[in-house]
Amino acid sequence: MKYYTSDLHFGHSNIIKYENRPFTDVEEMDEYLIKKWNDKVKKGDEVYIVGDFGFCKGEKANNLLDRLNGRKYLIKGNHDSYFLNDKVFDRSKFEWIKDYATIKDGDTVICLFHYPVAVWDRQHHGSLHFYGHVHSNTDGHHPLLLELGDNAFNVGCDVRNYEPVSLAELLKGGD
Repeated sequence: MKYYTSDLHFGHSNIIKYENRPFTDVEEMDEYLIKKWNDKVKKGDEVYIVGDFGFCKGEKANNLLDRLNGRKYLIKGNHDSYFLNDKVFDRSKFEWIKDYATIKDGDTVICLFHYPVAVWDRQHHGSLHFYGHVHSNTDGHHPLLLELGDNAFNVGCDVRNYEPVSLAELLKGGD
């Protein structure tokens, strides 16, 4: 099974305030995110993290990744440099780390990029775009997000019940 998520912000205490997350502190948030992930993701599953995995040092990122089920792939977000540039971080915890990727989930082509973009590879041939960065700003009022159309999906944990989601779940629920 393949799953998608973004903007977990492990270790980032201010995200609780910025996104009005229902946690008293970063430890509670991190433990909740780990539980939600592991309740859904099994050992052999693949999880594509579309940026902002953590706002933490390398050692903490290593420990978090060790506790999360599945094979993990990272699309770099604007906050991931905190652990990625730490020399103690073990990059082998991810299958790969990229700025952008085009993958297939079954017969569906998916373009992964941390930021929402207006145009992506094979867009006019039915490919999908999964993004993050905007957190909960997907209520239909942001004019730039309205322009993305029906084939772009925010996979951010703030709008996905704090858990990774499958392609089927995204297509069933829309954005």
